Amino acid sequence: MMVDFPATVATRDGLALVTRHWPLAGARPAPGVVLLVHGLGEHIGRYEHVAHHLNQHGWAVVGHDHRGHGRSPGKRGALRDHHDLLHDLAAVVDATRQAYPTQPLVLVGHSLGGAIAARFAAALATPAESTQWTRHIDGLVLSSPALAIPISPLQRLLLATIGQLTPDVAVSNGLQPAWICHNPATVAAYRADPLVHDRVTGRLTSWLLEAGQVARQRAASWSVPTLIMWGGEDRCVDPAGSAAFSASAPRDRVTSRPWPRLSHEIFNEVEQADVLAAMSGWLQSTFPA
Repeated sequence: MMVDFPATVATRDGLALVTRHWPLAGARPAPGVVLLVHGLGEHIGRYEHVAHHLNQHGWAVVGHDHRGHGRSPGKRGALRDHHDLLHDLAAVVDATRQAYPTQPLVLVGHSLGGAIAARFAAALATPAESTQWTRHIDGLVLSSPALAIPISPLQRLLLATIGQLTPDVAVSNGLQPAWICHNPATVAAYRADPLVHDRVTGRLTSWLLEAGQVARQRAASWSVPTLIMWGGEDRCVDPAGSAAFSASAPRDRVTSRPWPRLSHEIFNEVEQADVLAAMSGWLQSTFPA
């Protein structure tokens, strides 16, 4: 069954977010659709293998480049407004619902994308929080979500002082490419990718810290069926954030899968086949065809 998906999705402030669509081949309808939400400094094109794996297991897949990332417009690593990324995700969710109106919609968020997706779902854990970007989702997969980030007391002080004075000045995020995973080929491709950048602003960093805190605080009231996976050797985000969320969340709603020997990009590790199988297995058991 042919499904049309827009090449771009308009944000509320007039940006055209570039999208990707991986529909199922042939005439069979998709039993569900996954919306991929990528990490800081990268782009949706790096998830081609994840999308193909999901296609093979019966899921249609869409995704987008965040503002200031990949092929989407906007200052690199910056926000105009505090909740831009949530409003942007809501716009892509709306486009996805229009293309796949009857299928379950599952967010799969990695790193920054995990924080965005978790903060998006956290609004559903607190019915009193009804915002312009609140949308229903049917499921959530979090890959090494940035629910806590390594930041020193000095960095927090600088963020609270200089960062408040210059919230839109982009600086290096301080992350080393070698930290992303143990797969040398992936690291080399990451270094050579012209669409990858290391820019981040104080405004985005402040939002990220807040989003992780809100998700952790609301974990006990979590309502969205969720799979959370993280690497025990992650140096890009603090694995303790995922562990704390997991410890507080109801076990009948949240399935936790730590991978002690993996680093940050668990979908790109040498053991990626095991990680992808864990995700598709959870999707199959949670949303049986």
